[in-house]
Parts: sequence; structure tokens; C-alpha cells
Amino acid sequence: MVNDAYRPPLLVVVGPTAVGKTSLSLHLAQRFSGEIVSADSRLFYRGMDIGTAKPTPAERQLVPHHLIDIANPDETMTLGAYQDLAYAVIAGIHRRGRLPILVGGTGQYIKAVVEGWGIPRVSPHPALRAALENLGGPELARWLAVLDPVAAARLDPRNVRRVIRALEVILVTGRPISTLQQKNPPPYTRLMVGLTCAREHLYRRIDRRVEQMLDEGLLAEVQALLAAGYARHLPAMSGLGYQQLAAHLAGEMTLAEAVERIKFETHRFARQQYTWFRPDDPHIHWYDITDPEMENKMLALVEEQLAS
Repeated sequence: MVNDAYRPPLLVVVGPTAVGKTSLSLHLAQRFSGEIVSADSRLFYRGMDIGTAKPTPAERQLVPHHLIDIANPDETMTLGAYQDLAYAVIAGIHRRGRLPILVGGTGQYIKAVVEGWGIPRVSPHPALRAALENLGGPELARWLAVLDPVAAARLDPRNVRRVIRALEVILVTGRPISTLQQKNPPPYTRLMVGLTCAREHLYRRIDRRVEQMLDEGLLAEVQALLAAGYARHLPAMSGLGYQQLAAHLAGEMTLAEAVERIKFETHRFARQQYTWFRPDDPHIHWYDITDPEMENKMLALVEEQLAS
């Protein structure tokens, strides 16, 4: 007899950039027969490996990964399209009797899946977007505050791409995007764990990773993307590292200035991530990565929850 009350499990790993989510998720997947579902908007794009800290081929061979390398840098991946893909992938993992592990630091993508956001299925309108871009960031933010103050309060006005998307939905549908985002949580038994640490410790980890990316050839990766015809204005190319090094290659700043800008902007991005994953969120079990018993405590929690 089928148990109608059964809710298949979903393990979610969140936290700011450079905190160690990739290595932890690999360990969890090996321990609990899991498959990793990326919830990082920077991992979608082919050819953008070093600057996104994408799992290596060896790591991806060790554990199945999903929703990585699914688009070219000049293709658009909407939040709605991601949500559909994530639900399909998670369903497939459940059918195989394995544990889906949703991993990432992009708050919108995590919450869209675990909270079941109702996302307007509005296709991109290039001409409208181009017209909006000409208004400039401050004017766009002002218009959004007038047309949808709820969405304006949630979005960082410096994230012009997301502000434009909110305005695009409003202008196409005639309704504020915030009223279209009703939630319908999926039928998962959800366990969310978060990694964190003191801010200065995180900043040092970020700076070391930026230096490592440069040693591994990030500048050459950006050069190759530009040479392949992927323009600087593309959303994918506006990511941390790519934007600053493209500006350096255009002669707008020195390499040293670009590196410092990458570090500074990544620090800011990490702070912003905590607005999505708050330390007081009762749904997230937080663990400090400097605690030597952190991993044992987390493994014990996951084991207990999966057994219940």
C-alpha cells in the first residue's frame, strides 16, 4: 500500500562564497548515496570554470552533479527555467533511490526550489530590456520603487539585471512581480544546513581563493571567452572576476587594481548572501567551519534526520 504521507528527502547546503560548500557536499554525497544539484547561477555556463570555482572533472566523476554546464555564456537562464530543471532533476534522483543534495550560494535559486515560488513565465524581451538599460541604475530603482515597492525592498538596486527583470515582468503582465510570486512548497522532507564563520576569516578565505584562481589561469580564461565573441555586457560576463578582468584587458585598470576590485566585490557579495540565509532562520542548522567537530556534528544530524 502506498503511503500518501511519505515526503522524499531533500538535503540543502547553503552558505556564503568560499566557505567550503563544494568539499562538504562531496563528502555528504559519498556518505549518504547522494547526487549534487547545483544552485549556483554562475555554474550554468560552459567555459567559465576557474572564475566560478566550478567542481573539477575529477570531483564530478566522483559524485554525479547536475545543472552545471547547461548553457553558453550568451544564453539566458531564467529563474523559472532553473526551477523547472531543478524539480525534474530532483525527481529523477528520488526515482533512483538516491539523496538529492541542493548546493549553492545563490539565494533566489535555493528559495525558488525549497519554497516553491510561483515564478512568472515571462520570456525575455530584448528590445524592452535595452530600453530599460538606457535609463541607468538609479532611475530603474526609482521606477521599481514606484511600481512594486515590495520587490524594490527585496532587490539590491545595484543589481541592475534583476531590477530590469522585475520591471520587464511588470510591464509585460501589468502586475507587480511580487504579487505573482505566490509560494507552493514542493513535497519534500527538507533538511537545510549552513556553513558560516567570522567575517574576517571568510574574507581571508575569499582572498586566498581569488589568488588561487589567478594562479590557475583566470585571466587566460577571460581572454578566451572574449576571443570567442562573448561580449562584456552579457549577464554571464558580469560575474565576479570576469567583469573586472575584462575591464583590465580593455585598459581601464591595471591587473593589480582589478584583483583588488575582485576581492572587494566578493567580500560585498558574501555579506549580501547572508540576507538570503539569515543566522536566525529557524529552518537552517548553522555550523561554524572553524569548529573542529563541525563535520561530525553535521553528519550526525543528517544521519538522524534521514533515519526518522
